[in-house]
Amino acid sequence: MDIETALTRGVSEILPSKKGLESAMAKGKITLYQGFDPSSPSLHLGNMIGLRKLAQFQALGHKVIFLIGDFTGMIGDPTDKSAARKKLTREEILQNLKEYKSQAGKILSFTGKNPAEVKFNSQWLSTLSIEEFLEIASHFTTSQLQERDMFQERLRAGKSVFAHEFLYPIFQGYDSVAMNVDLEVGGNDQLFNMLAGRTLVKALKGKEKYVLTLKLLTDPTGKKMGKTEGNVINLSDSPTDMYGKIMALPDNITEAGVELLTDLKASPKNPFDAKKKLAFDVVRQVHGDKEAQNASNFFEKTFQKGETPKNLKVVTLKERALPLLDLVFATKEVPSRSEAKRLILQGGIDVEETTINDPTREMTIPKEGVVIKVGKMKFVKVKSK
Repeated sequence: MDIETALTRGVSEILPSKKGLESAMAKGKITLYQGFDPSSPSLHLGNMIGLRKLAQFQALGHKVIFLIGDFTGMIGDPTDKSAARKKLTREEILQNLKEYKSQAGKILSFTGKNPAEVKFNSQWLSTLSIEEFLEIASHFTTSQLQERDMFQERLRAGKSVFAHEFLYPIFQGYDSVAMNVDLEVGGNDQLFNMLAGRTLVKALKGKEKYVLTLKLLTDPTGKKMGKTEGNVINLSDSPTDMYGKIMALPDNITEAGVELLTDLKASPKNPFDAKKKLAFDVVRQVHGDKEAQNASNFFEKTFQKGETPKNLKVVTLKERALPLLDLVFATKEVPSRSEAKRLILQGGIDVEETTINDPTREMTIPKEGVVIKVGKMKFVKVKSK
């Protein structure tokens, strides 16, 4: 990894300048970080973009901090939200972050000569006195904070902007001060929050803080891939699920995926082959070479050649017959009955290779079992006792 690649591949913008950051890196070891609010139990492919960028700087010998926003996560980042996030309790946050280090460790190194460091922003934010916070907040005007696009959109729509959301950039900005960093990395949708940190570092530390924003992995509608938009691919997903979900992405997202999620120099011209290469490389990074090859083989046999997988998940029910809606929900491969009904009506459920789109149809469940394909990716054998 070279400095030029670290500062250009997948990069949207560097402030105040790329030249200045290059100079700072050339002079010696810099400290950089990215924050991850634990709003769900798993990091996802969007987070992997930032983790990979941190890993590039780590490979160049710089000090990387993996910051878990266990305090800011309770507030909820309002970025790009048309309504306030549901506030999370301390207990929910602690439960969500349990696997964050092990998931991030698939990309970053937390051991060795230059280990990344894990920090939690509750360490400093939860101990701030009212006087200290008021002093920090005095470096911003209300007009600066309310100029955010999503706040303006809400106000125009007659929706509320809550005080805790209004103050979020100040809390996130103070992370940079508390850790005395030289650089913050984040998605380009985080620019406002990251610049708040730049303001505070300059005011309270009297030094420069650089900001490096990354391109986002977006779907054809322009929405970023992630948990909020419902198109998330989690780092905790199994190799076969991760591979299959990437293969299910639209073709026109492949080029961005290769740039942001891999070190591949070029992709095959055929869109399907290019996506297979992307899927393989992402699974390889997260799960290893062997699992990536197994996932590739599974996909080829199951989806390209139409074979039913040999090692199926088996669900045993006491009922001998059920309406299709209840049967699909019983597989536990859908989060709700409404999602099961949606899949059935859209032709997303096959029973023994036959598509059935009537949720009320009574289905017999033999003792030897019936194979149900749920969506594009999941196969379940359901048996009766």
